[in-house]
Amino acid sequence: MAEGACLNQVSAHAQPRLLVLTSTYPRHSGDKEPAFVHELARRLSESFEVRVIAPARPHAHRVGRLDGVEVRRFRYAPERLQTLAGEGGILANLKSRRWKWLLLPGFFLGLAFTTFQEIRKWRPDVVHAHWLIPQGLVIALLGSISRRVPPFVITSHGGDLFALKRWPFPVLKRFVVRRAAAVTVVSETMKVELIGLGLPEKKISVQPMGVDLEHRFSPSANTERSSKEILFVGRLVEKKGLRFLIDAMPDVLTVCSDAFLTIVGFGPDEEALREQVDRLGLKQNVAFAGGRSHAEIVDFYQRATVFVAPFVQAKSGDQEGLGLVTIEAIGCGCPVIVGDLPATRAVVEDGPFRVPVGSSGRLAQAICEVMEMSSEDRKALAEKQRTYIEGRFDWGRRSNSYASLLRQVSGQRRSD
Repeated sequence: MAEGACLNQVSAHAQPRLLVLTSTYPRHSGDKEPAFVHELARRLSESFEVRVIAPARPHAHRVGRLDGVEVRRFRYAPERLQTLAGEGGILANLKSRRWKWLLLPGFFLGLAFTTFQEIRKWRPDVVHAHWLIPQGLVIALLGSISRRVPPFVITSHGGDLFALKRWPFPVLKRFVVRRAAAVTVVSETMKVELIGLGLPEKKISVQPMGVDLEHRFSPSANTERSSKEILFVGRLVEKKGLRFLIDAMPDVLTVCSDAFLTIVGFGPDEEALREQVDRLGLKQNVAFAGGRSHAEIVDFYQRATVFVAPFVQAKSGDQEGLGLVTIEAIGCGCPVIVGDLPATRAVVEDGPFRVPVGSSGRLAQAICEVMEMSSEDRKALAEKQRTYIEGRFDWGRRSNSYASLLRQVSGQRRSD
């Protein structure tokens, strides 16, 4: 039987098959790793038969299911060393722990081998690769040497686009995008960045990740909101700008002496940030809460006085593609202050709560303004911010949009 006939026969399932490639994926329910790729895969399983390929992690099953999604993990080093993709992400780990560069060849080859094996045996109708590099590069290279590879969609989340600007990375990014059937980015700013690389606008669409604003990330009538808690949630890496928030705390304390900062997250910069807290004499006013599950994080959002996301552009050029934590906080009825990066303008409208990046003084002013408000005024501010994002980021709308795009792309294989 001809190969094309085989493919058409295999594709004739009740649901098309979707293979998802990702670096970041939770190991189990309640894991502290970012779960946005899993949340999308879980929702897409209503329209597709979904299989995920992710890197192995310590204490993670090689093959398993999570919320009905089949997950297969590729090995790339001895188990205890398989930490390249966790604890802050690949780029942050490479920057903070130079020895992890030695893991890259095994990571790339493991991803490529496992992906090709799944394509050869499972025969997906479409591939969705999260991140231009390495996932996008792997599927683009495989597609250039084998006709077995189905059409694929690439989603860039920010760090893979804004960082890695030295040669040969711009060349590799152009190669990936030109081989893809479609490319999505999570903000308009990222679309402009891709077009600036000389890539065709018609192939690029803005498709943010979603947040469960209807159920999980919503205000709670049963949780009393604090009048003195400042909250930060995120990976402890340079682009999150946490050091500027810590620098702002002495000025905040001169106005609100009982204020305290809660830091939820983990990452390679934690030791340096703890030293900064000690150096500024803030140990009584700053608490490191560590990584928390997504269910636990909701409680923090629902009780905090104000959420601060002091995003900056890292020295490498890396910056936030969108900043889902800001949307989660707004969904829970917590007023939000952000660093004024292009991507955050889709989340917080212009005004005193979008502050210049890297300005601890302006951060302190904005924080004090919110903390000195009455509880009614803070609630009104949170409601205004929620209205600004309403209807654009809820998972129902976002997953439907991705499903439509992936069905369209998978149809290219089915019509071959």
